[in-house]
Amino acid sequence: MSEAVVKRAAVVTGGSRGIGRAICVALAKQGCNVVVNYCHGVDAAAETVAQCTTLGVQAVAVQADVSTAEGCKKLFEEAVNAFGRVDILVNNAGVTRDNLILRLSEEDFDKVLNANLKGAFLCCKEAARRMVRQRSGRIINLSSVVALRGNAGQTNYAASKAGLIGLTKSLARELASRGVTVNAVAPGFIATDMTAVLPEAVQTEMTKGIPLGRVGQPDDVANAVAFLAAEQSGYLTGQVLCVDGGMAM
Repeated sequence: MSEAVVKRAAVVTGGSRGIGRAICVALAKQGCNVVVNYCHGVDAAAETVAQCTTLGVQAVAVQADVSTAEGCKKLFEEAVNAFGRVDILVNNAGVTRDNLILRLSEEDFDKVLNANLKGAFLCCKEAARRMVRQRSGRIINLSSVVALRGNAGQTNYAASKAGLIGLTKSLARELASRGVTVNAVAPGFIATDMTAVLPEAVQTEMTKGIPLGRVGQPDDVANAVAFLAAEQSGYLTGQVLCVDGGMAM
C-alpha cells in the first residue's frame, strides 16, 4: 500500500488580495496547502481562503504584522500548527509612501523599509530555520522593476525593493547547500488596487513604456511565482525574474 502524498505548505505574506491572492490561488492549483497572511481586511483574507479550498487543498488565514519579529513568529508557528511544515515562503507584503525626497519624511521612509525589507528578512529567518532542517524549501521575494531602473518619488520604495534583491542573492548562497532555493520576482506595472489610484494620464504614460503594450495582471506575477515554487525549478536560485512586459530591458 503506497504512502499518502504529503501536500507542500506555502506561506504567502500579504495574501488577502491583489497579487497576493493570485499567488495563493496559483499555489493551491499546484496542490499546496496555503497560509494566507494578512494585516488588515479579514473579509478579503477569508475570500482568498475560500478560493483556495475550492481547489481541493486546505487553507487558513493568519493575521500578523510581518514587519515585527513577534508577528513573524506567530505566523510561522500557526503555519506549522496547521500543516506541520513550511515548504514555500512568498514575501509579498508591502506598502508605499510615495513622495519626492525633499518632502519624504523619515517616518515614511522607515515605514516602507520596515514593511517591505525588514519584514521579508524576518520571514526569511523563520522559514530558513525550518527549511534547513527539512533540507528543502523555496523562498520567493517580490521585488519590483523600480529596484532595477528607479522611479522619481519612490526613493524609499525603490530602496526597499533593491534591498530585497541583495537579500535574495545572499540568502541563496547561504542556503543552497541545504537544498533551499531563494529567488525574486520583479513585477512591472500591474493592475492592482495600489496602481488603480494613479491618475489616468499617468497610467497611460506608463503603459507607453511597456514594449508588450499592456498593463500586467496579478495572474502574470502569480504564474512566475508558481514556476519558481515548483519542484521542477530546483536548479534555479539567486535569480531575479522580471514580469514587466519588457519595461526593464
